[in-house]
Amino acid sequence: MSDAGIAGERIRSFVERIEQIEGEIADLNEGKKEIFAEAKGEGFDVKVIREIVKLRKQDQDERDEHETLLDLYMRAMDRTDQPEEAKAA
Repeated sequence: MSDAGIAGERIRSFVERIEQIEGEIADLNEGKKEIFAEAKGEGFDVKVIREIVKLRKQDQDERDEHETLLDLYMRAMDRTDQPEEAKAA
């Protein structure tokens, strides 16, 4: 067998494995979509569930840092929303 034949078979192997995984990912994403639809159908707020999933992926230090920055940014925005005379006082 020539080098091109060996390389071609190896490339085909990689491509087929990638295609298999992509199919599995599509199936898993469809399953996730169905779970969110089920939760919504039972009256749960899907946005909140997505946020919980996101937070659970983070460790406690990451969550604490995120919450601290969020609070800091919100307070900074609140200060800019005050009327000029309130800022001067």
